[in-house]
Amino acid sequence: MFDFRQLRYFVAVAEELSFTRAAQRLHISQPPLSQQIQALEQDLGARLLERNKRNVSLTEPGRLFLEQARQILDRAEQARQRVAEAAAGFSGELRLAYTVSVSFHPALPQILLRFGRNAPNVRVRLSEMYTEPQFSALRAGQIDVGFVRSEPVHEVDARALRLQVIDREPLLLALPSGHPLATRRRLRIGDVAGEAFVAQPRELAATLYDRLVQLAAKSDFHPQIRQHAQQLNGLLALVAAGIGLALVPATMRAVQLAGVSYVPLEDPDAYLLLAVACRADDTSPVLAQFLATVAGPEVRS
Repeated sequence: MFDFRQLRYFVAVAEELSFTRAAQRLHISQPPLSQQIQALEQDLGARLLERNKRNVSLTEPGRLFLEQARQILDRAEQARQRVAEAAAGFSGELRLAYTVSVSFHPALPQILLRFGRNAPNVRVRLSEMYTEPQFSALRAGQIDVGFVRSEPVHEVDARALRLQVIDREPLLLALPSGHPLATRRRLRIGDVAGEAFVAQPRELAATLYDRLVQLAAKSDFHPQIRQHAQQLNGLLALVAAGIGLALVPATMRAVQLAGVSYVPLEDPDAYLLLAVACRADDTSPVLAQFLATVAGPEVRS
């Protein structure tokens, strides 16, 4: 069966219509070139070239085979390029999850835009998922990387995963605009110790819920949760209705809802981690390319 080298040799002779020029083009001597063409003709059982001392021309089978040989070589080059791209992480698929609150952080669109420019042939499959389920999905191989809001608390997750921190996002208090403290420049969580709060259910958003409880505990109180809402936007609606205050990431300022004011907290631990998490043993080139993109220019808030 003929090989790619014989195809390249034949195409060179067919295009040059000269064994001498084809040998120069291929940087080989003429005798092995002639031998390979003869072996190709014997394998195909057809004469591809007419040659004499002065001229070389294509036979009818030769003209047909030239077209096929070019197509085979083109497809082989395309396959080589695709394999090289895949090996470098520039093609393939990336399954990426993110928490709801990350939707409002500039890191998500900015990193995805940069990655799209760096690796346009990678298909990114996005899914919305809270942090704890992301850790489980990563260990199970259901996703490749995730934007998470906390470090793993379970030892099995901590051993299996690695995190790359992007930001420590400040936390704000969302208050009804008519609240006496709504015009303050900054607050401490202890300033609202007697207030009612609204929060997402802990089983859905444990990170933010636990941070509220931890901040309150440092100020010697336990937050009174009057009402729950599954989404952050729903919390703001409850705040606007005067049902309670809410602890939210700073990027929620982008949601300008009538009746809601945002006041920064000056408590040292009033922040929410933002990191990308992946399996520690994942050697995927696509993942490596994505993590390199994450480590690129700083995210503009």
